[in-house]
Amino acid sequence: MPAPQPSPRASRRLAAVRLGMRTLGALAPPLAARAAVALFRRPPGHRAWEGESAILNEGRSVSFSVRGAPVSAWTWGAGPSVLLVHGWGSRGGRLGSFVHPLVAAGFSVVAFDAPGHGATGGRLSSLPEFLFAIEAAHQIYGPFAGIIGHSLGGAAATLAVGRGVRAQRVVLLAPAADPAGYTRRFAEIIGIAPAVRERMEGRLVREFGLRWAEFDVLSAARRLAVPLLVFHDEADGEVPFREGAAIASAWPSGSIVPTRGLGHRRIVHDPAVVARAVEFLAARDSGAALAR
Repeated sequence: MPAPQPSPRASRRLAAVRLGMRTLGALAPPLAARAAVALFRRPPGHRAWEGESAILNEGRSVSFSVRGAPVSAWTWGAGPSVLLVHGWGSRGGRLGSFVHPLVAAGFSVVAFDAPGHGATGGRLSSLPEFLFAIEAAHQIYGPFAGIIGHSLGGAAATLAVGRGVRAQRVVLLAPAADPAGYTRRFAEIIGIAPAVRERMEGRLVREFGLRWAEFDVLSAARRLAVPLLVFHDEADGEVPFREGAAIASAWPSGSIVPTRGLGHRRIVHDPAVVARAVEFLAARDSGAALAR
C-alpha cells in the first residue's frame, strides 16, 4: 500500500516551505537549521479514536514532570503496571483498546500524552522527549510488567529499556527501527542541503544532551534480554514492515506477528492483536513467549 498522497493544499504548503528553506539555507544556514529544527519537532495532529474520551474518563487523571514541565497521564486498575506509549502526533488514549483487557488480566495500566501531544502542553516534541517521559513514568510506576509501544513510541520504548527502564516483557506495534534516519528523509522532504541538516542534527544533540548514536534502535535491541513480541502490518504505508521485522530479528528473544489489512493505525484496535498482546504479557512468569 503506497503512502497517502498529500492534498493539493498540503502540496502547495510543502512547495512554499521548500522554497523558503532553500532560500534561507543559501542566505543564512544557521537560521535555516533553527527553522528546520522547529519544523522537525512539531507533531502533526490526528483525529481522536472514537472511544478515546470514554476510556480516559474511566481512568484516574495524574501528571508527572519531564524536564521540569508537567505531562498529562492516566492510570487504570490495580496490579503490576503496564505502560502504554503512543506514536508521533498521537495521544495516550489512542491505545485505549488495551485498557479493559489488561485490567481484566490483573494489570494496572499507565498512559501519558508525550510533550507537545494531546493534553500535555507545548507545541514541540521529539524522540528524546518520548524517551524522557518513559523514564519519568518508570520512576513512579515502574518496574513495569510490560510496555506496549506504537510506532515512534515503540522506538522510544526500545531505547528506554536499553537505558535501564525495567520491563518484564515488551510489545511493539508497527515500531520504527531507524528514527535517527528520519532527519535525512525530513531534509529531503523540505529541501534543505546536507550542511544545513548537519547543523540541525547538532542543535538537537545540544538541546537534549544525547549523542546521535544513542538513537540507534537496532543496536539497543541487540542488547536486550526480555521477551519481545512485534505486530506489524505487511502493507503499513507509514512505517514499513521491514522495520518491525528488523527489530524482532535484532532482539535476542524477539518474535514478529505479521498482519494484513490493518495498516499503521487500525492495528492498535484490532481485537486479535489486543488479545494476543495481553496473553503474551500475562505469560510474564513463564519462561517462553507466546509467539508461535
